Amino acid sequence: MKRTLGYSILLVATGLLAGIGLAQQTKAPVTKAVKRTPDGKPDFTGTYEWPTALSGEKCKCSATIFDRTKFAPFKPGGEPFLEPRTGDMRHDEPRDFCMPAGFPSGMLSANAMQFFQNNGFLVIVHEFQRMTRIIPLDGRKHREGIEPSFYGDPVGHWEGDTLVVETTNFKRWSLDDYFYTDPKQYRMHSDALKTTEHIKWKDQSTIAYQITIDDPKIFTAPWSQDFEIKSRPDWDGQGLYEYVCEENNRCPGGHCGK
Repeated sequence: MKRTLGYSILLVATGLLAGIGLAQQTKAPVTKAVKRTPDGKPDFTGTYEWPTALSGEKCKCSATIFDRTKFAPFKPGGEPFLEPRTGDMRHDEPRDFCMPAGFPSGMLSANAMQFFQNNGFLVIVHEFQRMTRIIPLDGRKHREGIEPSFYGDPVGHWEGDTLVVETTNFKRWSLDDYFYTDPKQYRMHSDALKTTEHIKWKDQSTIAYQITIDDPKIFTAPWSQDFEIKSRPDWDGQGLYEYVCEENNRCPGGHCGK
């Protein structure tokens, strides 16, 4: 509304009614500076909502899921990406037994997140399972000789004002929560997964977040999807709620035994 009003006043003041099209083309966008660290890099420190998808169907759950229209074709032999639920909750919902959500699935869970950044690291703490990713920002080489993990080995580097995070060395694990929508499609990435995240400010309150999935055991080519992450400074006061998983959970999937 402010841009429209200001533009109307400009037309009246100058009398250039015939130049509307030209004025629209040449008028510079009004932008405000995003937060920056002392060394001039964009500063993502803050409290946020989880990533929300810009396309695709909604999950029959609260989490964000990947848009299957973005997927590259399967390679021959890549079909194990989709496997049915078995009825064994340790397979179908291992989080009920305090197993990690993993990445990227955990990042898409419908809980608050906090980012903490200095000149050396970005730390992402997700309320769900208190998932924590410590991301070095110096573009170092990935670590060698370590065991594959649920969250992989992330390394970040800057490309202008965009933070690029490449993560490798994953265990085979769940890609997202799509199995709540279709129990016959439990999406499992392979241990060859590499993810690339592009993180940049879209405006003062929104982060543009893109994930590229490169899984050469499953897909013929990498594929990407765009998301948004909304800043929630109004959540700063409460912070993240404690999330404790009970080691001896006797009610997996909400079904309590005797």
